[in-house]
Amino acid sequence: MMSVTQNESVIIQPRESEVLLSIDQVSKKFCRDLKSSLLYGIFDITKEITGVRNEETQLRKKEFWALNNLSFKLHKGEALALVGRNGSGKSTLLRIIAGLIKPDVGSVEVKGRLAPLIALGAGFNPILTGRENIYANLSILGLSQQEIDERFQDVVDFSEIGDAIDSPVQSYSSGMAARLGFACAIHTEPDILLIDEVLAVGDVNFRVKCYRRLAELRKRGVSFILVSHNSASVLSICDTAVYLKKGELCKSGDAETVMNQYEEDLSSSSSTTNLPGEVFLDREDTISGLQIKYIGLKNCEGKTLTHLTSGEPASIEVMGESNQNWRSISLNLIIKDLSMEGGKVLVLDSVKDGKAFQIIKGKYSLKLDLPFCGIKPGRYAIKVALKNTEGYHDVLDIVESFIFQVKAKGNMNQCLYYQPRSWSGNIDCFDWD
Repeated sequence: MMSVTQNESVIIQPRESEVLLSIDQVSKKFCRDLKSSLLYGIFDITKEITGVRNEETQLRKKEFWALNNLSFKLHKGEALALVGRNGSGKSTLLRIIAGLIKPDVGSVEVKGRLAPLIALGAGFNPILTGRENIYANLSILGLSQQEIDERFQDVVDFSEIGDAIDSPVQSYSSGMAARLGFACAIHTEPDILLIDEVLAVGDVNFRVKCYRRLAELRKRGVSFILVSHNSASVLSICDTAVYLKKGELCKSGDAETVMNQYEEDLSSSSSTTNLPGEVFLDREDTISGLQIKYIGLKNCEGKTLTHLTSGEPASIEVMGESNQNWRSISLNLIIKDLSMEGGKVLVLDSVKDGKAFQIIKGKYSLKLDLPFCGIKPGRYAIKVALKNTEGYHDVLDIVESFIFQVKAKGNMNQCLYYQPRSWSGNIDCFDWD
Protein backbone atom coordinates (compact mmCIF):
# COMPACT_ATOMS: atom_id res chain seq x y z
CA MET A 1 0.00 0.00 0.00
CA MET A 2 1.29 3.44 -0.90
CA SER A 3 0.35 6.53 1.05
CA VAL A 4 -1.00 9.64 -0.61
CA THR A 5 -0.88 13.28 0.35
CA GLN A 6 -4.19 14.51 1.82
CA ASN A 7 -3.21 17.53 3.85
CA GLU A 8 -0.16 19.20 5.29
CA SER A 9 0.08 16.85 8.26
CA VAL A 10 0.30 13.69 6.16
CA ILE A 11 3.69 12.08 5.65
CA ILE A 12 4.21 10.31 2.32
CA GLN A 13 5.52 6.79 2.76
CA PRO A 14 7.41 5.23 -0.15
CA ARG A 15 6.74 1.59 -0.88
CA GLU A 16 10.32 0.60 -0.06
CA SER A 17 10.19 2.10 3.50
CA GLU A 18 10.82 -0.23 6.42
CA VAL A 19 8.01 -2.65 7.23
CA LEU A 20 7.24 -2.65 10.97
CA LEU A 21 4.20 -4.93 10.91
CA SER A 22 3.40 -7.77 8.55
CA ILE A 23 0.05 -9.57 8.64
CA ASP A 24 0.32 -12.72 6.54
CA GLN A 25 -2.82 -14.78 5.75
CA VAL A 26 -4.15 -14.42 9.30
CA SER A 27 -7.36 -16.23 10.25
CA LYS A 28 -9.08 -16.53 13.61
CA LYS A 29 -12.18 -18.49 14.53
CA PHE A 30 -14.49 -18.41 17.52
CA CYS A 31 -17.33 -20.57 18.77
CA ARG A 32 -20.83 -19.18 19.35
CA ASP A 33 -21.71 -21.80 21.98
CA LEU A 34 -20.08 -21.45 25.42
CA LYS A 35 -20.09 -25.16 26.28
CA SER A 36 -18.59 -26.14 22.92
CA SER A 37 -16.06 -23.33 23.22
CA LEU A 38 -14.82 -24.64 26.58
CA LEU A 39 -14.49 -28.18 25.21
CA TYR A 40 -12.63 -26.98 22.12
CA GLY A 41 -10.36 -24.87 24.35
CA ILE A 42 -9.38 -27.84 26.52
CA PHE A 43 -8.77 -29.93 23.41
CA ASP A 44 -6.60 -27.22 21.81
CA ILE A 45 -4.57 -26.60 24.98
CA THR A 46 -3.89 -30.32 25.25
CA LYS A 47 -2.63 -30.43 21.67
CA GLU A 48 -0.54 -27.30 22.30
CA ILE A 49 1.14 -28.87 25.36
CA THR A 50 1.86 -32.11 23.54
CA GLY A 51 3.22 -30.21 20.55
CA VAL A 52 0.89 -31.80 17.99
CA ARG A 53 -1.34 -28.82 17.25
CA ASN A 54 -1.22 -27.61 13.66
CA GLU A 55 -2.89 -24.67 11.96
CA GLU A 56 -6.64 -25.18 12.18
CA THR A 57 -8.08 -24.52 8.72
CA GLN A 58 -11.43 -26.27 9.21
CA LEU A 59 -14.38 -25.01 11.20
CA ARG A 60 -15.84 -27.24 13.87
CA LYS A 61 -19.49 -27.29 14.82
CA LYS A 62 -20.85 -23.84 15.84
CA GLU A 63 -17.57 -22.11 14.96
CA PHE A 64 -17.17 -19.13 12.60
CA TRP A 65 -14.31 -17.15 11.11
CA ALA A 66 -13.88 -13.79 12.89
CA LEU A 67 -10.95 -13.13 10.53
CA ASN A 68 -10.34 -15.00 7.30
CA ASN A 69 -7.10 -14.94 5.26
CA LEU A 70 -6.14 -11.35 6.04
CA SER A 71 -2.85 -9.88 4.78
CA PHE A 72 -1.38 -6.36 4.76
CA LYS A 73 1.74 -4.44 5.85
CA LEU A 74 2.37 -1.36 7.98
CA HIS A 75 5.41 0.78 7.13
CA LYS A 76 7.46 3.05 9.37
CA GLY A 77 5.74 6.40 9.95
CA GLU A 78 2.52 5.22 8.33
CA ALA A 79 -0.91 5.88 9.85
CA LEU A 80 -3.34 3.15 8.81
CA ALA A 81 -7.07 3.20 9.53
CA LEU A 82 -8.92 -0.02 10.22
CA VAL A 83 -12.59 0.43 9.30
CA GLY A 84 -15.66 -1.76 9.04
CA ARG A 85 -19.01 -2.38 10.64
CA ASN A 86 -19.32 -3.64 14.21
CA GLY A 87 -18.43 -7.32 14.22
CA SER A 88 -16.19 -7.11 11.16
CA GLY A 89 -13.11 -8.28 13.11
CA LYS A 90 -11.30 -5.01 13.82
CA SER A 91 -10.85 -5.45 17.57
CA THR A 92 -10.00 -9.13 17.12
CA LEU A 93 -7.21 -8.16 14.73
CA LEU A 94 -5.82 -5.56 17.17
CA ARG A 95 -5.76 -8.14 19.94
CA ILE A 96 -3.87 -10.55 17.71
CA ILE A 97 -1.33 -7.85 16.79
CA ALA A 98 -0.96 -6.96 20.49
CA GLY A 99 -0.28 -10.60 21.31
CA LEU A 100 -3.33 -11.01 23.52
CA ILE A 101 -4.67 -13.89 21.42
CA LYS A 102 -3.12 -16.13 18.78
CA PRO A 103 -4.29 -16.57 15.19
CA ASP A 104 -5.45 -20.04 14.17
CA VAL A 105 -3.87 -19.64 10.75
CA GLY A 106 -1.15 -17.32 9.45
CA SER A 107 1.46 -15.19 11.15
CA VAL A 108 2.03 -11.71 12.55
CA GLU A 109 5.52 -10.21 12.53
CA VAL A 110 6.17 -7.08 14.59
CA LYS A 111 9.44 -5.12 14.56
CA GLY A 112 10.11 -2.74 17.43
CA ARG A 113 8.13 -1.75 20.51
CA LEU A 114 4.34 -1.90 20.31
CA ALA A 115 1.97 0.05 22.56
CA PRO A 116 -1.71 -0.98 22.52
CA LEU A 117 -4.29 1.70 23.27
CA ILE A 118 -7.13 -0.82 23.09
CA ALA A 119 -8.71 -0.29 26.51
CA LEU A 120 -7.08 2.58 28.36
CA GLY A 121 -6.37 1.77 31.98
CA ALA A 122 -7.60 -1.82 31.62
CA GLY A 123 -4.28 -3.17 32.94
CA PHE A 124 -4.25 -1.01 36.07
CA ASN A 125 -4.53 -2.58 39.51
CA PRO A 126 -7.36 -0.68 41.24
CA ILE A 127 -5.84 -1.15 44.71
CA LEU A 128 -2.48 0.35 43.75
CA THR A 129 -1.93 4.09 43.51
CA GLY A 130 -1.49 5.91 40.24
CA ARG A 131 2.24 6.17 40.93
CA GLU A 132 2.55 2.42 41.49
CA ASN A 133 0.47 1.65 38.41
CA ILE A 134 2.70 3.84 36.23
CA TYR A 135 5.77 1.85 37.25
CA ALA A 136 3.97 -1.48 36.84
CA ASN A 137 2.39 -0.52 33.49
CA LEU A 138 5.55 0.89 31.93
CA SER A 139 7.53 -2.13 33.11
CA ILE A 140 5.09 -4.41 31.32
CA LEU A 141 5.48 -2.25 28.20
CA GLY A 142 9.24 -2.86 28.27
CA LEU A 143 10.82 0.12 30.03
CA SER A 144 13.64 -0.18 32.56
CA GLN A 145 13.54 1.31 36.06
CA GLN A 146 15.81 4.16 34.97
CA GLU A 147 13.66 4.93 31.90
CA ILE A 148 10.53 5.02 34.02
CA ASP A 149 12.19 7.34 36.55
CA GLU A 150 13.15 9.71 33.74
CA ARG A 151 9.65 9.80 32.23
CA PHE A 152 7.53 9.57 35.36
CA GLN A 153 6.88 13.30 35.77
CA ASP A 154 6.12 13.70 32.07
CA VAL A 155 3.45 10.98 32.38
CA VAL A 156 1.91 12.68 35.42
CA ASP A 157 1.94 16.11 33.77
CA PHE A 158 0.41 14.85 30.54
CA SER A 159 -2.35 12.90 32.31
CA GLU A 160 -3.29 15.95 34.43
CA ILE A 161 -3.84 13.68 37.45
CA GLY A 162 -2.15 16.08 39.90
CA ASP A 163 -2.23 15.18 43.60
CA ALA A 164 -4.39 12.12 42.88
CA ILE A 165 -1.28 10.32 41.65
CA ASP A 166 -0.78 8.88 45.15
CA SER A 167 -4.41 7.80 45.55
CA PRO A 168 -5.65 4.30 44.64
CA VAL A 169 -6.79 4.02 41.03
CA GLN A 170 -10.13 2.63 42.25
CA SER A 171 -10.90 6.15 43.48
CA TYR A 172 -10.32 7.63 39.99
CA SER A 173 -13.08 8.51 37.60
CA SER A 174 -13.13 6.57 34.32
CA GLY A 175 -11.79 9.68 32.55
CA MET A 176 -8.83 9.99 34.94
CA ALA A 177 -7.90 6.33 34.51
CA ALA A 178 -8.17 6.65 30.72
CA ARG A 179 -5.97 9.76 30.66
CA LEU A 180 -3.35 8.01 32.76
CA GLY A 181 -3.46 4.97 30.46
CA PHE A 182 -3.01 7.14 27.37
CA ALA A 183 -0.12 9.02 28.99
CA CYS A 184 1.62 5.76 29.91
CA ALA A 185 1.33 4.36 26.39
CA ILE A 186 2.63 7.38 24.50
CA HIS A 187 5.63 7.81 26.82
CA THR A 188 7.01 4.34 26.06
CA GLU A 189 8.47 5.74 22.81
CA PRO A 190 6.75 2.98 20.79
CA ASP A 191 7.38 2.11 17.17
CA ILE A 192 3.73 1.12 16.64
CA LEU A 193 0.60 2.45 18.36
CA LEU A 194 -2.66 0.48 18.26
CA ILE A 195 -5.58 2.86 18.85
CA ASP A 196 -9.07 1.40 19.23
CA GLU A 197 -11.67 4.21 19.51
CA VAL A 198 -10.00 5.65 22.60
CA LEU A 199 -9.34 9.23 21.49
CA ALA A 200 -12.55 10.50 23.08
CA VAL A 201 -11.10 10.50 26.60
CA GLY A 202 -11.20 13.60 28.75
CA ASP A 203 -12.44 17.05 27.84
CA VAL A 204 -11.92 18.91 24.58
CA ASN A 205 -8.60 20.42 25.66
CA PHE A 206 -7.19 17.02 26.58
CA ARG A 207 -8.33 15.49 23.28
CA VAL A 208 -6.60 18.32 21.40
CA LYS A 209 -3.43 17.59 23.38
CA CYS A 210 -3.70 13.89 22.47
CA TYR A 211 -3.96 14.68 18.76
CA ARG A 212 -0.99 17.04 18.97
CA ARG A 213 1.12 14.37 20.64
CA LEU A 214 0.11 11.82 18.00
CA ALA A 215 1.19 14.26 15.29
CA GLU A 216 4.57 14.67 17.04
CA LEU A 217 4.99 10.90 17.20
CA ARG A 218 4.21 10.64 13.47
CA LYS A 219 7.03 13.06 12.71
CA ARG A 220 9.40 10.84 14.68
CA GLY A 221 8.46 7.86 12.53
CA VAL A 222 5.96 6.15 14.86
CA SER A 223 3.35 4.11 13.00
CA PHE A 224 -0.36 3.98 13.91
CA ILE A 225 -3.23 1.61 13.41
CA LEU A 226 -6.43 3.50 14.19
CA VAL A 227 -9.86 1.90 14.56
CA SER A 228 -12.59 4.48 14.11
CA HIS A 229 -16.07 4.94 12.63
CA ASN A 230 -15.50 8.67 12.28
CA SER A 231 -14.57 9.54 8.70
CA ALA A 232 -13.28 12.98 9.65
CA SER A 233 -10.89 11.50 12.23
CA VAL A 234 -9.67 8.85 9.80
CA LEU A 235 -9.00 11.30 6.99
CA SER A 236 -7.32 13.86 9.24
CA ILE A 237 -4.94 11.32 10.81
CA CYS A 238 -4.48 8.43 8.37
CA ASP A 239 -3.03 8.21 4.90
CA THR A 240 -3.91 4.55 4.23
CA ALA A 241 -6.80 2.32 5.27
CA VAL A 242 -7.94 -1.30 5.40
CA TYR A 243 -11.66 -2.05 5.12
CA LEU A 244 -12.86 -5.29 6.75
CA LYS A 245 -16.18 -6.89 5.94
CA LYS A 246 -17.24 -9.97 7.90
CA GLY A 247 -13.64 -10.74 8.78
CA GLU A 248 -12.30 -10.49 5.25
CA LEU A 249 -10.29 -7.81 3.47
CA CYS A 250 -12.75 -5.86 1.36
CA LYS A 251 -10.49 -3.03 0.20
CA SER A 252 -7.14 -1.44 1.05
CA GLY A 253 -5.22 1.57 -0.22
CA ASP A 254 -5.25 5.32 0.29
CA ALA A 255 -7.61 6.42 3.05
CA GLU A 256 -9.94 8.56 0.95
CA THR A 257 -10.59 5.84 -1.63
CA VAL A 258 -11.24 3.23 1.06
CA MET A 259 -13.52 5.52 3.07
CA ASN A 260 -15.51 6.34 -0.07
CA GLN A 261 -16.11 2.61 -0.57
CA TYR A 262 -16.96 2.09 3.10
CA GLU A 263 -19.51 4.91 3.22
CA GLU A 264 -21.00 3.85 -0.11
CA ASP A 265 -21.53 0.35 1.29
CA LEU A 266 -23.13 1.77 4.43
CA SER A 267 -25.53 3.86 2.37
CA SER A 268 -26.50 0.96 0.10
CA SER A 269 -26.85 -1.65 2.85
CA SER A 270 -30.13 -3.43 3.39
CA SER A 271 -30.67 -1.55 6.64
CA THR A 272 -30.83 1.77 4.82
CA THR A 273 -32.62 0.83 1.61
CA ASN A 274 -36.36 1.11 1.05
CA LEU A 275 -36.84 3.69 3.77
CA PRO A 276 -40.21 5.19 2.78
CA GLY A 277 -39.50 8.79 3.75
CA GLU A 278 -42.80 8.94 5.63
CA VAL A 279 -44.62 7.08 8.35
CA PHE A 280 -48.33 6.80 9.22
CA LEU A 281 -48.95 6.20 12.92
CA ASP A 282 -51.91 4.18 14.16
CA ARG A 283 -51.84 4.90 17.88
CA GLU A 284 -54.13 4.97 20.85
CA ASP A 285 -55.55 8.33 21.94
CA THR A 286 -53.19 10.37 24.08
CA ILE A 287 -54.25 11.74 27.45
CA SER A 288 -53.83 15.27 26.16
CA GLY A 289 -56.04 14.68 23.13
CA LEU A 290 -53.34 15.98 20.75
CA GLN A 291 -51.91 13.29 18.49
CA ILE A 292 -49.12 12.92 15.94
CA LYS A 293 -50.33 10.62 13.15
CA TYR A 294 -47.90 11.31 10.32
CA ILE A 295 -44.25 12.34 9.81
CA GLY A 296 -42.82 12.78 6.31
CA LEU A 297 -40.00 14.25 4.22
CA LYS A 298 -41.20 16.62 1.47
CA ASN A 299 -39.68 18.46 -1.47
CA CYS A 300 -40.51 22.03 -2.53
CA GLU A 301 -43.64 20.82 -4.39
CA GLY A 302 -44.93 18.94 -1.34
CA LYS A 303 -44.17 15.49 -2.77
CA THR A 304 -42.83 12.80 -0.45
CA LEU A 305 -39.07 12.17 -0.60
CA THR A 306 -37.48 8.79 0.09
CA HIS A 307 -34.42 10.58 1.51
CA LEU A 308 -32.92 14.01 2.06
CA THR A 309 -30.00 15.24 -0.02
CA SER A 310 -27.21 17.34 1.46
CA GLY A 311 -27.43 20.86 0.06
CA GLU A 312 -30.95 20.43 -1.35
CA PRO A 313 -34.10 22.15 0.01
CA ALA A 314 -36.66 20.03 1.83
CA SER A 315 -39.18 20.09 4.65
CA ILE A 316 -40.27 17.84 7.49
CA GLU A 317 -44.03 17.67 7.90
CA VAL A 318 -45.92 16.58 11.01
CA MET A 319 -49.66 15.97 10.84
CA GLY A 320 -52.27 14.75 13.29
CA GLU A 321 -55.51 15.45 15.12
CA SER A 322 -56.61 17.35 18.20
CA ASN A 323 -59.83 17.12 20.20
CA GLN A 324 -59.56 20.71 21.46
CA ASN A 325 -58.07 24.13 20.69
CA TRP A 326 -54.50 25.05 21.65
CA ARG A 327 -53.15 28.62 21.70
CA SER A 328 -49.39 27.99 21.85
CA ILE A 329 -47.82 24.74 20.69
CA SER A 330 -44.12 24.14 20.11
CA LEU A 331 -42.84 21.63 17.55
CA ASN A 332 -39.61 20.11 18.86
CA LEU A 333 -37.29 18.00 16.69
CA ILE A 334 -34.16 16.20 17.90
CA ILE A 335 -32.11 14.65 15.08
CA LYS A 336 -29.58 11.96 16.01
CA ASP A 337 -26.84 10.38 13.92
CA LEU A 338 -27.23 6.58 14.10
CA SER A 339 -23.62 6.05 12.99
CA MET A 340 -22.44 7.92 16.11
CA GLU A 341 -24.33 5.77 18.61
CA GLY A 342 -27.26 8.17 18.53
CA GLY A 343 -25.27 11.37 19.03
CA LYS A 344 -27.35 14.53 18.63
CA VAL A 345 -26.62 16.65 15.56
CA LEU A 346 -29.57 19.05 15.64
CA VAL A 347 -32.03 20.19 18.33
CA LEU A 348 -34.73 22.42 16.80
CA ASP A 349 -37.63 24.09 18.61
CA SER A 350 -40.18 26.30 16.85
CA VAL A 351 -40.84 28.51 19.91
CA LYS A 352 -37.14 29.17 20.43
CA ASP A 353 -37.13 30.32 16.79
CA GLY A 354 -40.05 32.63 17.55
CA LYS A 355 -42.85 30.47 16.11
CA ALA A 356 -45.66 29.15 18.34
CA PHE A 357 -48.48 27.30 16.56
CA GLN A 358 -52.19 27.69 17.18
CA ILE A 359 -54.03 24.40 16.70
CA ILE A 360 -57.80 24.20 16.51
CA LYS A 361 -59.95 21.14 17.08
CA GLY A 362 -59.66 18.70 14.18
CA LYS A 363 -56.80 17.92 11.82
CA TYR A 364 -53.60 19.95 11.74
CA SER A 365 -50.35 20.14 9.71
CA LEU A 366 -47.05 21.64 10.94
CA LYS A 367 -43.95 21.98 8.82
CA LEU A 368 -40.25 22.71 9.26
CA ASP A 369 -38.83 24.17 6.04
CA LEU A 370 -35.13 23.71 5.31
CA PRO A 371 -33.65 26.05 2.66
CA PHE A 372 -31.05 23.29 2.33
CA CYS A 373 -30.22 20.09 4.21
CA GLY A 374 -27.03 20.83 6.11
CA ILE A 375 -26.30 17.40 7.59
CA LYS A 376 -23.91 14.99 5.91
CA PRO A 377 -24.88 11.63 4.35
CA GLY A 378 -25.85 8.86 6.73
CA ARG A 379 -28.73 7.37 8.71
CA TYR A 380 -30.58 9.55 11.18
CA ALA A 381 -33.49 9.34 13.59
CA ILE A 382 -35.83 12.19 14.49
CA LYS A 383 -37.51 12.45 17.87
CA VAL A 384 -40.66 14.56 17.41
CA ALA A 385 -42.50 16.20 20.29
CA LEU A 386 -45.40 18.62 20.63
CA LYS A 387 -45.30 20.82 23.72
CA ASN A 388 -47.76 23.22 25.29
CA THR A 389 -45.71 26.37 25.93
CA GLU A 390 -48.27 27.77 28.34
CA GLY A 391 -48.16 26.77 31.98
CA TYR A 392 -45.69 23.97 32.75
CA HIS A 393 -44.60 23.33 29.15
CA ASP A 394 -46.20 19.89 29.12
CA VAL A 395 -45.24 17.37 26.45
CA LEU A 396 -48.56 16.58 24.78
CA ASP A 397 -47.41 13.89 22.35
CA ILE A 398 -44.10 12.39 21.28
CA VAL A 399 -42.72 10.03 18.62
CA GLU A 400 -39.42 8.61 19.78
CA SER A 401 -37.84 7.63 16.46
CA PHE A 402 -38.52 8.28 12.79
CA ILE A 403 -35.57 6.89 10.80
CA PHE A 404 -34.53 8.47 7.51
CA GLN A 405 -31.53 8.67 5.24
CA VAL A 406 -29.44 11.52 3.88
CA LYS A 407 -27.52 11.17 0.63
CA ALA A 408 -25.12 13.49 -1.21
CA LYS A 409 -24.60 14.36 -4.84
CA GLY A 410 -20.83 14.54 -4.39
CA ASN A 411 -18.08 13.38 -2.04
CA MET A 412 -18.64 14.68 1.51
CA ASN A 413 -16.70 12.17 3.61
CA GLN A 414 -14.32 14.86 4.87
CA CYS A 415 -17.13 17.25 5.81
CA LEU A 416 -19.02 17.45 9.08
CA TYR A 417 -21.90 19.37 7.46
CA TYR A 418 -22.95 20.89 4.15
CA GLN A 419 -21.86 24.50 3.65
CA PRO A 420 -23.81 26.53 1.05
CA ARG A 421 -21.26 28.32 -1.12
CA SER A 422 -20.43 30.03 -4.38
CA TRP A 423 -17.13 30.80 -6.12
CA SER A 424 -15.97 33.89 -7.96
CA GLY A 425 -12.84 35.36 -9.45
CA ASN A 426 -11.64 38.36 -11.39
CA ILE A 427 -8.61 38.01 -13.64
CA ASP A 428 -8.82 41.62 -14.84
CA CYS A 429 -7.15 42.88 -11.66
CA PHE A 430 -3.88 41.11 -12.53
CA ASP A 431 -1.24 42.36 -14.93
CA TRP A 432 0.19 39.11 -16.25
CA ASP A 433 2.81 40.99 -18.27
